Amino acid sequence: MNPEVALNQATEILFTYGPKLIAAIAVWIVGGWIIKVLINAFGKIMDKGGADPSLKPFLKGAAGALLKIMLVISVLSMLGIQMTSFIAILGATGLAVGMALSGTLQNFAGGVMILIFKPFKVGDVIDAQGYIGTVSEIQIVNTLLKTPDNKTIIIPNGGLSTSSVTNFSTEDQRRVDWTIGVGYGDDLDKARQVIKKLCDDDSRILKDPEVFIGVSELADSSVNFAVRAWVNAADYWDVFFAMNENIYKTFDREDLNIPYPQMDVHVHKNV
Repeated sequence: MNPEVALNQATEILFTYGPKLIAAIAVWIVGGWIIKVLINAFGKIMDKGGADPSLKPFLKGAAGALLKIMLVISVLSMLGIQMTSFIAILGATGLAVGMALSGTLQNFAGGVMILIFKPFKVGDVIDAQGYIGTVSEIQIVNTLLKTPDNKTIIIPNGGLSTSSVTNFSTEDQRRVDWTIGVGYGDDLDKARQVIKKLCDDDSRILKDPEVFIGVSELADSSVNFAVRAWVNAADYWDVFFAMNENIYKTFDREDLNIPYPQMDVHVHKNV
């Protein structure tokens, strides 16, 4: 090709598409900045409006994705790309990507179902998919849990929305259960009175419903009491651990035995 002709063509292309390209780049940069500002403003509006914390990450993510798609379409239009053909290609590509990312779409649908039916919300303690933790964030496709030892568990929303979930924060009150064993031959009435007094002395244990104490099992090494008391949900673990310690200390002072498995070995000497 003649260098002069090539130079003329390059100059023509530069003057024809150069301004469009520069304008498109400028729109992309400015548009990205505007989207970021809008998303931040949207988050502040939701904060001031008292929006459910469970909704905020999901809505911000969805709004950001929608605005970025609109920005991409605008930039491509500025470059002179025919949007009819582009939309057709985008539709075909979307179908292929949708089939490849069916799991992700399922997780997205699961996130929508969680936000609509609200089986749990941010701040609730749940047991799901074999993990127990506090819900810290509900995202578009995942839910984040914080475990008691400060680990972050990422659970896909698809399985979370279709499987069993135990929500420990739904009710204001919870029942604490203990199994307390005493030795065979110990005074059961005295053991019952000691347990009852310990429950009555703990102000965190509610008086209504009344504490239940009953013999649940005649085990191999012990007579087991089932003790069931109701507490405010926030006091559950404090009461559970405190009662275990108090039972051990008080039984020792009251000469009540807490049995443990034993084995008697008899040695016979043949003469």
